[in-house]
Amino acid sequence: MAECGHLDTITPNSPSDDGCHECLELGGRWVHLRMCQRCGHVGCCDSSPGKHATDHYRTTGHPLVRSFEPGEEWFWCYPDQVAFELDVPPGPTHS
Repeated sequence: MAECGHLDTITPNSPSDDGCHECLELGGRWVHLRMCQRCGHVGCCDSSPGKHATDHYRTTGHPLVRSFEPGEEWFWCYPDQVAFELDVPPGPTHS
């Protein structure tokens, strides 16, 4: 079973926006949202036209995102290509 080797990059942060940062700026739309666990950037998932969460990872190298959807508590590690959950308090979500 694959494991994430980047848990040490998680830092306390607040969401950058209540929706995908780039989509809000550009007037775009999203399907689901992800929040960077290094800086709080909120981006859209790869099912969204902009794929801004993955673009943020490629641009910054910040390895971990957490679902920004109500009721979802999973994380994704881009470098290790693994989804997982942690025994931590619920994360923030959009309205």
